[in-house]
Amino acid sequence: MATIKDVAALAGISYTTVSHVLNNTRPVSDAVRRKVEAAIAQLDYVPSAVARSLKAKATSTIGLLIPNGMNPYFAELARGIEDHCERNGFCVILCNSDDDPQKQRGYLRVLLEKRVDGMIVSSVDGDAGIAGGLAGVRTPTVIVDRELDGVEADLVRIDHEQGAWLATRHLLALGHQRIACIAGPSGTLVSKLRLAGFQRALQEAGIAPRAEWMLHCEFTSPAGYQVATALLEGERPTAVFSGNDMIGIGVLRAAAERGIQVPRELSVIGFDDIQLSRFVYPALTTVGQSVTQLGEAAAERLLRRIANPATPVEKLLVGPSVVVRESTAPPPKG
Repeated sequence: MATIKDVAALAGISYTTVSHVLNNTRPVSDAVRRKVEAAIAQLDYVPSAVARSLKAKATSTIGLLIPNGMNPYFAELARGIEDHCERNGFCVILCNSDDDPQKQRGYLRVLLEKRVDGMIVSSVDGDAGIAGGLAGVRTPTVIVDRELDGVEADLVRIDHEQGAWLATRHLLALGHQRIACIAGPSGTLVSKLRLAGFQRALQEAGIAPRAEWMLHCEFTSPAGYQVATALLEGERPTAVFSGNDMIGIGVLRAAAERGIQVPRELSVIGFDDIQLSRFVYPALTTVGQSVTQLGEAAAERLLRRIANPATPVEKLLVGPSVVVRESTAPPPKG
């Protein structure tokens, strides 16, 4: 691989002059600049990002920690973050922890060792270690989606409880009273908030939530399918609020296999409004905001914090809305 000294030798000038051309640290003549550019092109020289970052004390890189790259929600979130960073001259290092707390903490160390300019973290649920790892870090950080106790950092997330309340209110407004909830993993904050919103909406309508119809599973379609299979075998609700769109897609599959027509016999609503929810059949009614725009909002806040670390910590709670599609309708008569 060519070095800056190779470029200087080919151009017939000193390597310090080449450095000035590359970094715009001192005026040089147009003739000298053309010599350097020609030598760079001939040698296919690539400047050392490490050396430049040591000099500038900045790497123009952002670290992004997500818990599950297989979940379309996090793929869309990452896309929004990457798009905003790319437009502003930053690269993104993506770290997928596969819902493994130990792997997540390892990636955190790697990002700090690489001296990233900032980090966006959507953590594995229940990982207390990541909060401890971030507590004393000076690197600008934005938390997305899942709050971390004890971490004083900017936060961007959907209002999970309000979204679940809106979803359940939508079903109630259609006339449903026999409503089940398949929330996310038990014990996780997101699941607790969404379940709380579901329960609040029922209680406000004078309907007692049925314990056997408040279920938990992973935020995946196979898990939603498995839980819905058991749910639809017994005394059947007329509607299901799913803790996220992936669970909702699993519910649609379980219903189809049993000949249960959605939405004529069973209404299904999800949460997050991922792009896939528009293309399943029937198209999934859901609650949320643009996940990509949520990612862009997180990236925008991080770049602002990098530019001015002294700005006060901000917490952005995004209000969701119901996106009505084909999977919800009034309950069957009788």
